[in-house]
Amino acid sequence: MTVGVVAFATAAALNTVPATAGKPYDPTTQSLAKLGLRHGLQIGTAVDMAALNDASEPQYRKIVATEFSSVTAENVMKWESLEPTRGNYNWGPADQLVDFAKRNRQSVRGHVLVWQNQLPTWLTSGVADGSISRQELRELLRKHITTVVSRYQGKISQWDVINEAVSDPWDNPPTLHYKGFWAQHLGPDYIADAFRWARAADPKALLFYNDYNIEAFGSGDPADDKTQFVYDMAKRLLAQRVPIDGIGSQGHLGTQYGNYDTLQVAAALKKFGALGLVTAFTEVDVRSQLTEAVQAGDEAEINPRLQASAANFSVLLKACLAVRSCLSYTVWGFSDKYSWVPSWFNDPPEGLATIYDENFQPKRAYYEIKSDLIFAGPPYVLPRIAPKPRR
Repeated sequence: MTVGVVAFATAAALNTVPATAGKPYDPTTQSLAKLGLRHGLQIGTAVDMAALNDASEPQYRKIVATEFSSVTAENVMKWESLEPTRGNYNWGPADQLVDFAKRNRQSVRGHVLVWQNQLPTWLTSGVADGSISRQELRELLRKHITTVVSRYQGKISQWDVINEAVSDPWDNPPTLHYKGFWAQHLGPDYIADAFRWARAADPKALLFYNDYNIEAFGSGDPADDKTQFVYDMAKRLLAQRVPIDGIGSQGHLGTQYGNYDTLQVAAALKKFGALGLVTAFTEVDVRSQLTEAVQAGDEAEINPRLQASAANFSVLLKACLAVRSCLSYTVWGFSDKYSWVPSWFNDPPEGLATIYDENFQPKRAYYEIKSDLIFAGPPYVLPRIAPKPRR
């Protein structure tokens, strides 16, 4: 009974809004960060450190500091950035982000410890020419994870330990499998090893597997349903007492696709939650094809894309709000000016992927996210459940 009363009182306090007779409370003036706190939900963004440090872009720095309660390094915590030459670490940009977050009372998501992309040349070339053996490669991975996680122990709340380790149905072969550099050279056991090494380096950080195209279940067949494959993988890891705490769903969507509805996405989050895992949306953006008409400024082409984008951002957020084990919602950059999409998706060209335009003006997606945070509440949306890192 006491626990129930406390829980009810806590929920009531979180949903109480300050106001005076002369100045009614207006939630629309609040930041995404403050509105997220009402639900115990972290609202985050990936950060481009060059833009953050650019004196000619004060608006970028201001928005990062005021709108978000969590930050993720877009690139500066990846291996090629941290250790460009063997044994020589470049901690400066990553340290700057962690210090920035501390000054602004923000949490930090660590991205990423193990990924087959953006590896240092000295590592990949050493493996290719045989100068780095399999045994040495495994030791280098252990050392990298231990060194990085230990440096930021107590400063990073969530780590993407493994990123994008599973193939796609359109790959060759089409049957889903473990893909990439690490699976090729160490076999799939590297995944369990990485989680154990990360846990040894930081007993309190939450450790995630992170991937794209796992927003909802499809066929339910692990041979061609990536979400099912990841679910089965996580279940096996837990059975082996591997200290995996959560699943990160990246949330890279496109308005040209069918995508998902809120109930489908919430069902996936609940299924991972039933395993005892927390979840998070970690890299949300919604890109659109930049047709000639869009590039020419044709509103009849632009407006439907902006509306579809807002709807997709909203679907993921509403699903997260509905599931108490979903702890954070991070957009992968917030301004089209610094989005990774145009440089990566250029045939055909794509863009319009974020919640602010190139002039740092909020788009329809921003306001849709804000309204979701404002109007969601009990009994269907409750404060987050605080997890304990798995040992």
